[in-house]
Amino acid sequence: MVMENERVVNDVKSRARLAAGMCLLAATLVAASSAQGAGPRASAARTFALSETGHLRLTSHHGFTLNEQGSASGTISGTIYIHLHVVSTNHVTAEVNIYPRGGSLTGYASASYHPSGAVASFNGTMSIARGSGRYSHAHGSGLSFTGTVQRSNDAVTVHVNGRMSA
Repeated sequence: MVMENERVVNDVKSRARLAAGMCLLAATLVAASSAQGAGPRASAARTFALSETGHLRLTSHHGFTLNEQGSASGTISGTIYIHLHVVSTNHVTAEVNIYPRGGSLTGYASASYHPSGAVASFNGTMSIARGSGRYSHAHGSGLSFTGTVQRSNDAVTVHVNGRMSA
């Protein structure tokens, strides 16, 4: 009976040492992780309807590229920059950058272009290519990309609508 009690005591001691070692290992890993910065964190993507309107003014132009800056309002509000490139008399492409609080979004668009008198209009699609900060996992495609260009001063109004995930 004494021998069995000793075996039980030794088994309990052995398990206690193993548990202490596991705690020490876990504490070491947590400390190392904290020292190196927070690692990647999983988060659920949220999908929502995007409905933005931007009012921009010309800041510069290079050849057939209009560089515009203004404000975006709607689902995501912030500063918006567009590099609108007139590819041909009936086609434009654009790089769109929006800087809402807590991050940024970058998208690329392609649209048909219709100059008519004092106003030119465009109508096409846009894809969200990347984001940063709270929008670091942003993506979306097939977004509606429409707008107008006032030909007298190159001011642009743009509308982006569709579904995106972030």
